[in-house]
Amino acid sequence: MRADVPLAKAYLLINHGPVTLVSSRSGECSNVMAAAWAMPLDFDPPKVLVVIDRTTFTRELVDRSGEFALNVPPRRLAATVVAVGSTSGRDGDKWSRCGVGMLPASRIAAPLVAGCVAWLECRVLDERPTERRYDLFIAEVVAAAADDRVFSDGRWHFADEADKTLHYVAGGQFFATGEPLLAGQRS
Repeated sequence: MRADVPLAKAYLLINHGPVTLVSSRSGECSNVMAAAWAMPLDFDPPKVLVVIDRTTFTRELVDRSGEFALNVPPRRLAATVVAVGSTSGRDGDKWSRCGVGMLPASRIAAPLVAGCVAWLECRVLDERPTERRYDLFIAEVVAAAADDRVFSDGRWHFADEADKTLHYVAGGQFFATGEPLLAGQRS
């Protein structure tokens, strides 16, 4: 079940470097794309960084709307991640073509991706030179949520392999999040 995550803890949803799905909307047009280069930047207010190439349809929508969502897909959505990362929203409705479900966001117009394990709703901060030169967006997180079956009390706990988050390597290869390790603990 989707549960709110305190904004001061939003960074924990992507601090471990998972693949994200960037969803966007401007007017009646919406899109979703895969992005491996997303990371937390700050705690209060929470901020994130994400690279969105200037040639993508998602970039057009984010430029127009000034907002987007970072959605964290689990292993069970690996084929969906590849599908939305391999096609363009300019060629038609990628959501229906790739079988991606939508959920309503709470603070932005962009839809959230159904079936994910975490969601960050973001508003772009005005850093135009950085966006133009590096395709790098800095955004404030205005709402955060996670599937409370796998994230609660500020910790990930993956009981089911299919719920583990994905980490992109290259060429369609991913790793799934591994086993937790507490360093410095004596047994």
